[in-house]
Amino acid sequence: MTHSDAPWTFLHVNDSHMGTARSYRFRPAINKRWAAIKQQMSEIDADLLLHGGDLTRDGDTHEFEYEQARADLDTLPFPSFVIPGNMDVGNKHTSVNGVKPRWDPKGLGWNDPELNMTGKRLDLFANYFGPLQWTFLHRDVRFTGFYAAVAGTGLPHEDRFWKMLERLPDLPAGKHHVAVMHYWPFMESPDEPAWDLTIGEQYDNWYFSIDPPHRQRLWEILKAAKVEILFCGHVHTGRPVQHVDGIRLYRTQASGNTGQLAERWPEADTRFGFHRCDVSDSGIEVTFIPGNDQCDEFGTFGPLGHPPIEERDYSVAEEQPPLQADTDL
Repeated sequence: MTHSDAPWTFLHVNDSHMGTARSYRFRPAINKRWAAIKQQMSEIDADLLLHGGDLTRDGDTHEFEYEQARADLDTLPFPSFVIPGNMDVGNKHTSVNGVKPRWDPKGLGWNDPELNMTGKRLDLFANYFGPLQWTFLHRDVRFTGFYAAVAGTGLPHEDRFWKMLERLPDLPAGKHHVAVMHYWPFMESPDEPAWDLTIGEQYDNWYFSIDPPHRQRLWEILKAAKVEILFCGHVHTGRPVQHVDGIRLYRTQASGNTGQLAERWPEADTRFGFHRCDVSDSGIEVTFIPGNDQCDEFGTFGPLGHPPIEERDYSVAEEQPPLQADTDL
């Protein structure tokens, strides 16, 4: 990619969550909101788009949704650089004393251990969207993307994840370094404790953030690599930029799905939208752009959360033929 001193623009978005009425659940409002945002972005003369994961509603069990999301991104007039989210490849590994629990701490079916990420699903995602972690220079800005939830899984992908990240401080530096991840690295500060998912009031903290000691190891690498801007989604709720150790941390709004945990922070922003990032000699200016369609929910069917595959009723699908869950995960 060529270097230029002229002002230019890139975009960031996350949690578009495209689904389909052929599934056992569907929220058409999400697709409608995302369609408006995608049209807005396509009208901007941007060099590239960073997508911070959760492209799909149920890509962790429906390869069809990978196909749908890939075709959708390919209609944009600029290249997109993508990382997975938990709805794309499966959740963080749930383990208590080394044993996967078969229980539900919130009564919502959110903790089916069979839906944790697998190597097969990570590889399948990469077949559609490219490497799970990547870094490149474009016009004197280094861009880096990664899926930090592989940390602690013991999968081969974890080793590749750390090897790539640990190279970052030694790679040619740009004038700026922008990174994108899906999970929040921490809820409030890097030194907060490990959260116990078996304690109800700590479950959300565990679900939305990266566990120690992986969190601290990751954060030290990002500092050493002189990351200036870090985007993270997953919660679907925007908060004011947080400055920590020289890093501007953006906990970002979703581009389609409903905000979560908004009651915790008076300044929370649950509007749907994307980020426009304008690069000039004075730095990178990040601006949240609300989507043109902030529609309410309509036509929704099926459960929330992460219900076990055997409990999903595809007979409720409103379009035919209905999908079926991929069984070889």
